[in-house]
Amino acid sequence: MLFCNPDSSIWFPTVRYSPSTRLRLFCFPYAGGGISVFRTWEKYFPESVEVCPIQLPGRSARFLESPIVQFSSLIKAIIKKIRPFLDKPFAFFGHSLGGLIAYEISHQLRSNYSIEPTHLIISGCASPCCKTKRKVLSNLPDQELISELRKLNGTPDELLDSEEFMALSLTSLRADFALYESYQYSSRVPLECPLTVFGGMEDREVDWRQLELWKNETEGMFSLYQLPGDHFFLHKEEITLLRFILRNLGI
Repeated sequence: MLFCNPDSSIWFPTVRYSPSTRLRLFCFPYAGGGISVFRTWEKYFPESVEVCPIQLPGRSARFLESPIVQFSSLIKAIIKKIRPFLDKPFAFFGHSLGGLIAYEISHQLRSNYSIEPTHLIISGCASPCCKTKRKVLSNLPDQELISELRKLNGTPDELLDSEEFMALSLTSLRADFALYESYQYSSRVPLECPLTVFGGMEDREVDWRQLELWKNETEGMFSLYQLPGDHFFLHKEEITLLRFILRNLGI
């Protein structure tokens, strides 16, 4: 029997504890993203599925808290907070940085507690075995970092041009980039759960070969889809993406 840690709901604020819940879909956003990335998802799922995005320290309603900037420390913290909610079948979705987080949590849960998600869904994220060395972004001066964000095409220009918005956002963005930069891949026995991977056809950050290599990370069923769009295709192709997720989850 798992008992809820008093502050676990701060991390996963949409968990309902409903007796009708049959599956919890935990969602991990990309760098700079928060629970708002998934704000419309719940309406596309039946009541038996809880969409449970994570709210990390230093983001959204937790903006006054210090962000975690070491990947291994973040994984340990999430494992501690997520365990009370694993009393029902669960699946993971992660986009970009969130994909690496979902993947590592899956391994830690298997290693430490002999449990895995019923399905691992990775989006816009290269296989960790081919993580390339990219430009260090976390310590760039503000204007250089904003220029790099424009290239990624994930933040509207009107927000990038807003001094007020960027003043509030740059700290959490730097923390997320630091998380990615501190990630270390280690080869392990593949997971056993089904693994579904999505990519953007025009994504300049992640190519088909890097997506396909995810097949080596599971002994279970592997599926790979590419949808129209760049690295942030999950927004413009949200409905198509969710249809594939529903189908692959067997819903």
